[in-house]
Amino acid sequence: MNEFLKQYGITIRNKKLYETALTHSSFVNEHHLKADYERLEFLGDAVLELVVSDYLYRNFSESEGEMTKLRSCYVCENALYQYMKDLDLIKCIKVGQGELNEGGVKKAIIADIFEAIMAAIYIEEGFLKVKEVILDIVVPYIKNPNVVFFSDYKSTLQEALQTDKKSFYYETVNESGPPHDKKFTVVVKIDNVIYGKGIASSKKEAAQEAARIALTKLAKNKNEK
Repeated sequence: MNEFLKQYGITIRNKKLYETALTHSSFVNEHHLKADYERLEFLGDAVLELVVSDYLYRNFSESEGEMTKLRSCYVCENALYQYMKDLDLIKCIKVGQGELNEGGVKKAIIADIFEAIMAAIYIEEGFLKVKEVILDIVVPYIKNPNVVFFSDYKSTLQEALQTDKKSFYYETVNESGPPHDKKFTVVVKIDNVIYGKGIASSKKEAAQEAARIALTKLAKNKNEK
């Protein structure tokens, strides 16, 4: 966390605030602490939405409906999870052993903690600094045509393929690991060609990941034409 904040000239003054932002309720319960990230997540959600909305308003000429749809792509669970992953901040999250035994840190928790971290920066450094941080993280994804975020990749892929009248299906090609820590590998085939492969702790999540990769590949192919 320190290295991430140093990039923006931020020195931690209230260590407890940032620790709370990284702490899930399961860890709080197991270690008899006082607070988890949820209140910070509430604030961070609003801050993130405002910053991204302001950026889209100033840089895009689309209608309200189109901007709302576009904003949802970059503040959805899948997007926030990817930001945390690319920033290498997932390792900083504190969850209880019980949560870990159920398959590791869930994507929803990781996404929520991204918002909590943004709230902590907002509280400590003010709006202009958190705006700088959020835009530095999010804007490169918005400008990259090969990055596609949706809250439901499977539905979006289905809509795209129906337009092109292409056939597709999902196939679970592997299951591994003990019962308490299963890993599923799912591929999505478009016209019998594998376009995406996802690995996750549930078939549903693996299929979503496969669909996400397929959408990215389809977007890349379209831009290369």
